[in-house]
Amino acid sequence: MPLRSPSFPRCVKRLAVLALPGLLITACATAPDTPTAQRGGITSPIRVVEIDSTAPLQLPPSEYSALFGEAETALAQRDWRGAEASLAELSAQPMTPDDEDYLAYLRARIAWQLGNVGAMEDALLGLSRSETAPAISDRILSLQHERHSMAGDSLIAAQIGAERLILGGDEASQLQIRQQLWQDLYSISLDDLRRAREVTPDSEWRAWLDLAIVTTDSRLSSDAVRTGYDQWLMRHPGHPAADPLGGGVDQWLVEQQPTQSIALMLPLGGRLAPAAKAVRDGFLANYYEARAQGLSTQTVMIIDTGLYSTASAAYQDAVSRGADIVVGPLNRASVDELSQLPQRPVPLLTLNRAEAPITGDPGTLIQLALAADDDADTLAKRAYGQGLRRALIVRPSGEWGNNQARTVANRWRALGGAVAANATYTNQASHSGALKTALRLDDSEQRARDVRDMLATNVEFTARRRDDIDVVFLLARSGADARSIKPLLAFHYAGDLPVYATSSVYSGIPDNRDRDLDGINMVEAPWLLGANPEARVAIAAGDTGSDSYPRLNALGADAFKLQQRYPQLNAGSDFLLRGDTGLLRLGPKGAITRETQLATFEGGSLTAQ
Repeated sequence: MPLRSPSFPRCVKRLAVLALPGLLITACATAPDTPTAQRGGITSPIRVVEIDSTAPLQLPPSEYSALFGEAETALAQRDWRGAEASLAELSAQPMTPDDEDYLAYLRARIAWQLGNVGAMEDALLGLSRSETAPAISDRILSLQHERHSMAGDSLIAAQIGAERLILGGDEASQLQIRQQLWQDLYSISLDDLRRAREVTPDSEWRAWLDLAIVTTDSRLSSDAVRTGYDQWLMRHPGHPAADPLGGGVDQWLVEQQPTQSIALMLPLGGRLAPAAKAVRDGFLANYYEARAQGLSTQTVMIIDTGLYSTASAAYQDAVSRGADIVVGPLNRASVDELSQLPQRPVPLLTLNRAEAPITGDPGTLIQLALAADDDADTLAKRAYGQGLRRALIVRPSGEWGNNQARTVANRWRALGGAVAANATYTNQASHSGALKTALRLDDSEQRARDVRDMLATNVEFTARRRDDIDVVFLLARSGADARSIKPLLAFHYAGDLPVYATSSVYSGIPDNRDRDLDGINMVEAPWLLGANPEARVAIAAGDTGSDSYPRLNALGADAFKLQQRYPQLNAGSDFLLRGDTGLLRLGPKGAITRETQLATFEGGSLTAQ
C-alpha cells in the first residue's frame, strides 16, 4: 500500500460546523432543529452552506466594511482602544445578522487582548443565531484556538483545528491550520489521546485521534508505525488527517536509512564530567531499551573529547572509525568550533547551541540543548493563555538574572503582555525589600503616615500593594531563593497573584522544604513529570550518581531518539517529536526547540497540569 492516502476530495462539500467557547464537536450533517447555547457547551450551529474548499474564505459584504477593517487593523497592532473607537460608531446602526456576528467576534478579540476571558466567551456565546458566514466562523475558531493553545488545552485546540479544516479555504491557510493541528495532537500525552478516543461520539474526530496514537509514539519502530498507518488508512480512506501525515512521519517512513554506528562525544573528565556522564547515562538508557525491544541494531562508540586537542579532531576520529552519525559535543565552545567546519561528512547532533554563524551544509548540524529561551517561551504562553497581562518580574541581580529577565520579557511583550514592575535582589536578605519596593508598599505606608500626621492621631492601617499587576514571573536561580520569595509574596499582600517560574527554582530532586513552593506554576521537562519511567529506573539502578542531574539525563535520552529519527528532520518546520525534554521541533539554522510542560507544586511535589 502506498504511504500517502489519496488526496481528500477538493470538491464542494456540504458542511455544518459548530462553534463552541469551551469544547467543539464536529457534525458533517445538517443542523439540529433545536440548538442549545450555554457556557462550556455548544453554541447554536453555524450556517449550513456550500463551500469551495480551495477558495479563500471571503467575508460577507457589509456597508460597515471600512469600520470593521479599521478595528481589525487596530487589533493587529494590539490597539484595543482604537478598535473600540471604530466599533463605537456602530452602536446605533441597523445591522444585518452577518454584521452582528462580526461585531461580536471583534468585541471578543478586544476582551481577549485585555485578558478578560469571561467577556470573550460571553461575546462568542452571543452568536445564538442559526447561521454564521464561513469566513466569520473561521475567525471565531481561530480566536478560540489561540486562547486554548496558549493555555495548554491542547485537546480542545486540536478539535478546533479539525473544525477549521472542514470550513475549507485556500491551500496556504489549510497548510498552516494542519501544521498547528498536528502540533496540538503531539502536545497531548498518549494516555490522554486514548482516553479522548474512548469517549468521543464523533467518528471523524476519533479517526484523528486513532492516527495520532499510532504516529506520535516516539517509542515505535518505523515498521510498527507503517503497519498502524496502513491499517488506519484501510478504515479511513480519504480522511484529511493523512494528507499528509503530521510531524514529518511520512519523511521518516519513506527516507529511513538506519544508521549502524553512533559516536557519542562527551568530555568525560574535568569540570564537565558529571554533566557529561548524566547525558551519557540518559542516552544509553534509551539505547539499551531500544535494543531489548528489537528497535535498534546500532552500535555505540563513546569518545572522550578530553583526550583530543580539539573538538574537530575528536569528530574526525569518529568519522574515520566508521561513525554514521556523531552525537555531541556538550560545551558551547566546542559546538562553535564544529559549526565552522567547511565540511561535515557525517551528520552531527550537538548537545548545545552554536553562537557563531554556521558554515558548510547547515543540514549536517542539528543542535539540541536545554535552552532557557524554550522555558521562557512556554512560560509566557501559558500565563497569557490564562488571561494574565501585567507582570512583575522577580530576578537576581547580575548577568544571569538580566539575561533571564530579558528573555522572558521579550517573549511576554511579543504576545501582547506588559511588564509592570521588576524586583531585583542581590542576596536572600534583600528579598523582602526588593518585593516591597516593586509592589509600592512604601508608597502605601507613606500615605498612612501623612494621614496620621494630618489628623494628629493614630489610625488603623493595612498596607495596599499596587493593583496593576496580575502575574508574577519568578526567575530565582535556586530553590533556596524561591522558597524564601514565595512566602514573602503573601506577606507583602501579593499572595493572590499567580506565580509562574522557570525550571531553575527546582533541582529535580524531591525535597521536603519544597512545600514552601506550593502554588507555583513551573515549566518542566516531561522526564521530571513521569515520562519514560523505564529509563529513569535503569539510570537509578546503575548507581552512577548521574540521576542527580535529571534534566541532563533527559537531554541524553532525547539525543538517542533524535538520531534514530534523523531522516524525519527532512520535514523541516513540520518535524515534531515527543521527547523527554519536551515537544521537539526543528527551528531556524538547525536548532531544536522544546515546548516544556506546565506543572504545579502541591504538597511539596511537582504535579503535571
